[in-house]
Amino acid sequence: MTPIERHAEALLQEFGTTKAPIPVDRIAKSLGATIRYEPYDNSDGDDISGILFREGGKVIIGVNASHSEVRQRFTIAHEIGHLRFHTGNLFVDGAARPLRRDQRASQAIDRREISANQFAAALLMPKQLLSTKLKSVRLVPLSLVHSLAEEFEVSAEAMAFRLKNLRYDIDA
Repeated sequence: MTPIERHAEALLQEFGTTKAPIPVDRIAKSLGATIRYEPYDNSDGDDISGILFREGGKVIIGVNASHSEVRQRFTIAHEIGHLRFHTGNLFVDGAARPLRRDQRASQAIDRREISANQFAAALLMPKQLLSTKLKSVRLVPLSLVHSLAEEFEVSAEAMAFRLKNLRYDIDA
């Protein structure tokens, strides 16, 4: 188990979370974050999913209200990953620099974005819960991927990616 997996599992244990869907908004709020849902303008072509803003003792997770609920849940989990792993205030030109989830976050370019995505997947789709559901199954039918995605309140794409990372094969 990776350190990110262990950290997500410990956080779930800390909050007594034992079944899907994971109450990611409650976890974020319990960690001291305020969640704000706003439609982010993407007129410049930059599709922003979320923002983590830290200043002093204040933590704000901004979530794009225009996105689907499953994407919003992933965004919150992703920003919790930044909150837990990427400590300290980041400043550029004297202003607080937000950590944000955008298209670049999913391209596996920035290590911070990669770890935040891995954490979000581990938090929303815990290995132990999936293992219990799948028992000795190695080849997962696409219909089951969709069913699990609904149960865990994530996208089918996120569930398929998570299962592949956990070394399950998807029967397309």
